[in-house]
Amino acid sequence: MNEIHFGRLVFENAKKYGDRCAVKFRNQSTGTWDGISWNVLAGSVKATALALLNYGLKEHEKLAIFAQNMHEIVEVDYACHAVKGVSVPMYATSSAEQIEYIINDAQISIIFVGEQYQFDESVKVLENGNQYLKCIVTIDPSIDNHNRPEAITFSDFVKAGADNAEAPAELERRQQSLSDDDLAILIYTSGTTGEPKGVMLSHANCEEAVRIHGIRLPILSDMSQTSISFLPFSHIFERGWFYLCLYNGIVVYINQNPKEILKSLKEVHPNMMCAVPRFWEKVYSGVQDKIDSFPAPVQALMRHAIKVGEKYNIGYRMPGKNAPLLLRLRYKFYEKTLFNILRKAVGLDRGTFFPCAGSQMSERVNIFMHSVGINLVVGYGLTETFATVSCYSQYNRCYNLKSVGDVMPDLQVKIGENNEILVKGRTITKGYYNKPEANKESFTEDGFFRTGDAGSVIVDKDRTQLIMIERIKELFKTSNAKYIAPQQIENLLEGDKYVEQSAIIADSRKYVTALIVPAYDALETYAKEQGIVYNDMSDLLKNEQIIKFFTERIAETQKGLAAYEQVKYFTLLEQPFSPDNDELTLTLKLKRKVINAHYAKEIELMYQH
Repeated sequence: MNEIHFGRLVFENAKKYGDRCAVKFRNQSTGTWDGISWNVLAGSVKATALALLNYGLKEHEKLAIFAQNMHEIVEVDYACHAVKGVSVPMYATSSAEQIEYIINDAQISIIFVGEQYQFDESVKVLENGNQYLKCIVTIDPSIDNHNRPEAITFSDFVKAGADNAEAPAELERRQQSLSDDDLAILIYTSGTTGEPKGVMLSHANCEEAVRIHGIRLPILSDMSQTSISFLPFSHIFERGWFYLCLYNGIVVYINQNPKEILKSLKEVHPNMMCAVPRFWEKVYSGVQDKIDSFPAPVQALMRHAIKVGEKYNIGYRMPGKNAPLLLRLRYKFYEKTLFNILRKAVGLDRGTFFPCAGSQMSERVNIFMHSVGINLVVGYGLTETFATVSCYSQYNRCYNLKSVGDVMPDLQVKIGENNEILVKGRTITKGYYNKPEANKESFTEDGFFRTGDAGSVIVDKDRTQLIMIERIKELFKTSNAKYIAPQQIENLLEGDKYVEQSAIIADSRKYVTALIVPAYDALETYAKEQGIVYNDMSDLLKNEQIIKFFTERIAETQKGLAAYEQVKYFTLLEQPFSPDNDELTLTLKLKRKVINAHYAKEIELMYQH
């Protein structure tokens, strides 16, 4: 038997680490960070596993987890692994319609919900007469279950399992029969290009991910490190990272409310944290605002220090060259003073490295973070590849800012038709659940998975660097036969502190336009400084001075683009894109067809010039 099978991981680690802390969570009553030891975690996982057996969960049967990040769902997840069940995570903000689709597709009878919203949405599924869902387990004790007979509290659910005399023997039997081929998790894609598909990920995929990340990121074996989780556990990036940390005995702080992450960072000061580029864009904008608020001499000093940091880290350290002595001394001084103060202000002063993936990273933001000593490890991956296809090492030597890192050890990558990135290896899914036609389309004849992303590779001796260009299905072709990569332009626009969101329009059009959601707070501050009088946001966005302001900023932002790629006209929107109006997926990716339909009138006006 393989010792790292995730069905026995918690029990094995409890033997090694005992009373050492495994995870921490914010106590909602006291506001303090409380710890759970490995022994306690193992006890909770075993108790939950017995409860699942008492419920009657069969081998390979699926259960749903519909909750925010909470230590209880970690216990449910690993208990599910322990009894050879399949964990199906759902985004905490999913609608009843979205979760019912998954419940029906995976034939789920039991769902664990975190808070009142998730309970109420689950009840709607029951009220629709769903034929599969039978039991809702409520984790937050304050949930009002409306006396639904299908509802049971998590504590009562676990107590019932303790009373089953046959469950311990069955748990032992299933522990002995654990297999690498067992399906571990079923994660549903967000459905940007069609209906959601359940990605099947096995324990073999999990184990291989742990192995190759240990090679690429050896610091994961350093148990003195700490990490914080704030992306949803239903996201493969956060789930994969959490699995890596837990496997290696790294203490993980579980941030339950995503809106509290900046507060949590200042309290925890973690060594590591995985995040999407949008998080770092917000940090960048916040730092720029802070610098702009300083007196002119301090601003000049900060910008000089940042230039020194860029020259040292980007110009010398990143490509592995020796910096001149004077530059090294200047950087060391700024690193211990100004940069450390800056990092400490956002809780990143103890940072070792910060994995970043999920979408394309703005080069400007990437350069800035490295310049001030925030070590981003940019990577690329998909749910279907158990996250990482490529990333840099923790030390970022020979870092190419235009790439998404070196291909992971023992993973094969090649470029197919239309520059599509093709991937093969032991971390790759066997396919989509109940989707035979999609599976045929998703793999080549020689077994490579079609990522749907366009890219290229740079082969240099013993390393292969991957360049990510764009989602193939999102490449736009103008009426002048020019290809446009919208996400690249959107990333540039959103690097501006006055732009919160953007959607590029160009497909089959004669030029590029954009729908832009301003950063409303920043814009209102600017309007106040300029003495602009307005009644409401709608009035402000029509103001000629504001439109001129955005025109100038957009022109400056896109200087490096080819003429045919540059935004010619734009429309400022009063409302942000949101999953609530179906314009974003739950992973916050644009649903372009929906946006085009919702803003058809505004789009057409931009093409009447």
